[in-house]
Amino acid sequence: MAANEIIYMKGVTENNHNLEMAELLNPSKIGTAVTTRGAVHTIRRLSRVTFLVLRKRDGLIQCVSEGEKSPEGLESLTEASTVEVNGILKENEKAPNGVEISLISIRVLSVPTEPLPVPISKLKMNISLEKNLNLRPVTLRNLRERAKFRVQEGIVRGFRDYLYQQGFTEIHTPKISSRGAEGGANIFKLEYFHRPAVLAQSPQFWKQMTVGVFDRVFEVGPVFRAEKHNTKRHLNEYTSLDFEMAYIDSFYDIMEMETGVIRSMVSMLAENYQKPLELLGVTELPKTERIPSVRFDRAKELVSEKYGRPIRNPYDLEPEEEALIGRYFKEECDADFVFVTHYPSKKRPFYAMDDPQDPKFTLSFDCLFRGLEITTGGQRIHDYAELMKKIEKKGMTAEGMDAYLMAFKHGMPPHGGLGIGLERFTMQMLNEENVRETTLFPRDLTRLEP
Repeated sequence: MAANEIIYMKGVTENNHNLEMAELLNPSKIGTAVTTRGAVHTIRRLSRVTFLVLRKRDGLIQCVSEGEKSPEGLESLTEASTVEVNGILKENEKAPNGVEISLISIRVLSVPTEPLPVPISKLKMNISLEKNLNLRPVTLRNLRERAKFRVQEGIVRGFRDYLYQQGFTEIHTPKISSRGAEGGANIFKLEYFHRPAVLAQSPQFWKQMTVGVFDRVFEVGPVFRAEKHNTKRHLNEYTSLDFEMAYIDSFYDIMEMETGVIRSMVSMLAENYQKPLELLGVTELPKTERIPSVRFDRAKELVSEKYGRPIRNPYDLEPEEEALIGRYFKEECDADFVFVTHYPSKKRPFYAMDDPQDPKFTLSFDCLFRGLEITTGGQRIHDYAELMKKIEKKGMTAEGMDAYLMAFKHGMPPHGGLGIGLERFTMQMLNEENVRETTLFPRDLTRLEP
């Protein structure tokens, strides 16, 4: 091979052909020639002036052509075309972000073959959720739709950053397994090279195995639940923010760690995501200074006494009860989050540690955010003999759990952890009514596309 056929990359370099918004908003650029690229968000033609608004990854930039002669290609442009524009950057307080480009030339990069099926340039498209999801590759270009997932990015950043600071190791666990971590029938089954397999309900087994290696681990990844729900709060595939930590004294250590995580998430949004939050009409972020906790049985009593709702199910919280618990602690403590502790053993998985004071309850908790469960966590059984007793007590078999149990046979530290539903957390943060609104490409009972 000749030497002139070899190209060596230098890494990230300055791209003067595509200035980003931060550069375009730099006061030193005013009055200078600039070049940038984007998609045609809107185009408005008047008698002697044309306004062209480009959509970039981090905002809108207005371009303007005045006079009788316009740049070549401008007259034939349509929405959704992608272009490179060159011109002089000027101040204009009426333009998006207070600046605009006085056009000199346009280079068309691509053109659509069909008109847009929905008015994505409008702040609110005013279409049904079903239509929104059917047209997701296009509707995500709408500024409000896009903003939801910028906020979701910030939530994940806050989660990751805090746990890195606390000495956690990020892991990546399998999503195809020989059996589910929680038992039950809500498992997607598949064939794996002529052997039965399932899609992972959670990374629980692998979190516990690796917490005996790294002491503190976390993961951001998909989980799968074959539940035949058709509600505004359930999905069959969602993103779980999981962590597990060893050498704990009690499950309250897990709750303390989640309190720090929640504060980090909210701080991340407050410091770095004001623009998408404002676009979505979120003017006040949730309070995180103090997060109260209450026992499961006491929480039921409190809402029953205050709101006159009879206790129907002694083993679990019904959605209406969750909402009333959230309302109670908002009214009594001005709290947006609340920990509900000591869930009944009957409704917790086999690895949940029972309360030594009363084995009918577990050393576990849920975290409710504005009246919706977003987290399930608690202390795990770390003693091998106790774990085997619990498996037997639950009427389960240890078949297929050899690798998981191996970790406990050879010694495990006291540990615990949790999982946070990302889409639910985002839904509550943005005051949306349906979890599909805050899911990039939802999977539910009827939806397998796009």
